[in-house]
Amino acid sequence: MLHRLLFLGLILTLAACSSDDGLLNIKQEPGEGPDEFAILPTKPLVLPEDVVSLPAPTPGGSNITDPTPEFDVASALGGNAAVLSRASNDGALVNYSTRFGIDPQIRAELAASDAEFRRNNRGLFLERLFDVNVYFRAYDFMSLDQYGELDRLRRAGVRTPAVPPEP
Repeated sequence: MLHRLLFLGLILTLAACSSDDGLLNIKQEPGEGPDEFAILPTKPLVLPEDVVSLPAPTPGGSNITDPTPEFDVASALGGNAAVLSRASNDGALVNYSTRFGIDPQIRAELAASDAEFRRNNRGLFLERLFDVNVYFRAYDFMSLDQYGELDRLRRAGVRTPAVPPEP
């Protein structure tokens, strides 16, 4: 009996040492040091046969040894890497989506409203006591039922050729 009480006391002591920063599954801002996932190795240095053929340096521009993962993947999979260098429609998309203006404080506003929403949807007593993650359940009513939406689109006659079959 004494062992059980000591074990329960140890568990409660460890639980009291935990902290709840309220971020749940939100990615933490990086601390000191670089982001290890943003570092790509450079290509090896190669001395060209004709040094005159080297491009002129452009401040802030690209370098021959800069990594180009998108081009490398397209080439490795047999695709046409030249297509990637064409001008894209991203500018048109940005212009269209910002046609009514933008709110520079949107991130702060969304973070505040998310914190308020999560404060009001913290879970049941035992979930809080045992630190059960209720993040996804709190936002569940906002999630899209992908297969229900797919059925709705197909009933409306919308072609969905790129959708994989149901599991």
